[in-house]
Amino acid sequence: MNVLAALLLSLTIPGSHSALPPRTPVDRTHGQQQAHKGGRWYLAENGHAVYCYGPVRVVPQAQGGLQRVATFCVDNQAMVPLKD
Repeated sequence: MNVLAALLLSLTIPGSHSALPPRTPVDRTHGQQQAHKGGRWYLAENGHAVYCYGPVRVVPQAQGGLQRVATFCVDNQAMVPLKD
């Protein structure tokens, strides 16, 4: 009974219970990617999506055929072969 009375008394007296310190604001924009400008998403030959800024070109292959490639892609890739 004494424990219950002490608990009720400690909750009713202002300043007797410890308050949590105010939380500092967190900057959530730091981890987000910047908006892409002027580029386009393409499906690479390996099945992955790539974002490229340059035009699509047709280049000759070593076997004698032609291959469509996207140019100036993210991750410093100059050319990425595209899936037809």
